[in-house]
Amino acid sequence: MNHYPHPILAREGWTFIFFALVAAIASLYFFGWTWSIPAWIFFVFCVQFFRDPARPIPSGEKSVLAPADGRIVVIEPARDPWLDRECVKVSIFMNVFNVHSNRSPVDGEIMNRWYHPGKFLNASLDKASLENERNALHLRTRDGVDVTCVQVAGLIARRILCYVDIGEKMTRGQRYGFIRFGSRVDLYLPPEAHIKVGVGETVKASSTVLAELP
Repeated sequence: MNHYPHPILAREGWTFIFFALVAAIASLYFFGWTWSIPAWIFFVFCVQFFRDPARPIPSGEKSVLAPADGRIVVIEPARDPWLDRECVKVSIFMNVFNVHSNRSPVDGEIMNRWYHPGKFLNASLDKASLENERNALHLRTRDGVDVTCVQVAGLIARRILCYVDIGEKMTRGQRYGFIRFGSRVDLYLPPEAHIKVGVGETVKASSTVLAELP
């Protein structure tokens, strides 16, 4: 499967980028360079926000890869609210300057999918995992290990996009969704998983190994 069906810029942003460019050119033409600066700044922001570069995917069937770019804000024992089990929770916070496409952390089949409408609290807050709008995937690896991957909307993010569903099989690094304008992704891993990152560390989707499964 082609993990990157579009060049460099995410298709979710093409409309935003196009209209931002038109607005910038129009403001330059009608009002001059000085007054067009805000429009050009917005255009540059849209381009950087919707960038979606291909990434190297590490080998290792038991490796859990980062599903998103961002900063690790939580690593702690927790109760998986979707599968009702004890687990280790790893949360990645994405600010507006991070790449916002989401990629599969493991090779596995989608056993279930849940969407839950909710609030739009600051995604860096831990309670966002339980109160914000979110979309969860239950993935099961070929070894029968369960991993829950949850897209969480943020304060500014108002649109969670997910392009896969129950019964589909995903490969590590496969692009499966997008969250617009600042958000969070939570992973619920088995307690025996060996965590390889620390709180505060910056990670890259598909190329950073977060953990090794038992």
